[in-house]
Amino acid sequence: MEQPAKNKRLIVLVISAIAALSLTLIFYYSFKDPVADSEMTELVAKYNENCPLIIQEGIQLESVNLPREKVVQYNLTLVNVKKETAEVEIIKQNIEQSLISTVKANPGLKVFRDNNYTLIYNYKDLKNEYLFEVVITPQQYK
Repeated sequence: MEQPAKNKRLIVLVISAIAALSLTLIFYYSFKDPVADSEMTELVAKYNENCPLIIQEGIQLESVNLPREKVVQYNLTLVNVKKETAEVEIIKQNIEQSLISTVKANPGLKVFRDNNYTLIYNYKDLKNEYLFEVVITPQQYK
């Protein structure tokens, strides 16, 4: 693969990560008070009715779940990435940096910060092969 194509792919992936976080913002934007666990469960179930959902060119949200208390997990596919040809660690580092800075600065994610939620983003490639996971803990965004 030529260098300009790699750079373009990294830019698309970083933008996609920001889009994923923006999706989180949309998901919680209307909540000014902390969401109770039962309400969160209902919300995730309703949200999953719309999945899979292309949230940005190159990235598809497959599902959202609540694996543990105070943890929200997003399962995403990088639809233009093949694990065997991707520079997975570089992609992960770029996405992680973008997600952390967005979580810190985004007022729409205040509900997470106020309630010490951990955000997990699981990424797979176009063949549904696991690529990586980005975990953002309260310690990282406080």
